[in-house]
Amino acid sequence: MTVIFSKKCEIGLQAVLFLSAQTPNQRFSAAEVAKKINAPKEFTSKILQDLTGSKIVASKKGKFGGFYLGRNPKDIKLIDIVIAIDGLEIFHKCVLGFKGCSVEVPCPCHDKWGSLRDETYKMLSSETLEELRDSVIRKIDSL
Repeated sequence: MTVIFSKKCEIGLQAVLFLSAQTPNQRFSAAEVAKKINAPKEFTSKILQDLTGSKIVASKKGKFGGFYLGRNPKDIKLIDIVIAIDGLEIFHKCVLGFKGCSVEVPCPCHDKWGSLRDETYKMLSSETLEELRDSVIRKIDSL
């Protein structure tokens, strides 16, 4: 489990990365995605359905239906997935949960978290899913 993202976001990131490494418009059931990323089927299904609202994931019902990447991988960054699921709150609130944490009244981790938070945001915003494709394929194949 990650430290800063919800479990829902973690599975969403993995599911979208899996879909991004596949042939464009290739459809997968939620069960297939869940099995490939080793996540609970029902939870994965709900997350994929939620991601259709942001158009990161698309779905088609019926015999040849399933989930697939809803946009071109060159137009999606990891931060887009984080925003769609968890929002940007983690990048604006105190990592320890203190109310009123600020530069003027910092928590014990304020300065260190600030630089880590900024670097994390930059990392998630820097590369597209297309640019991550080869490393995603290697990781998915190793599961």
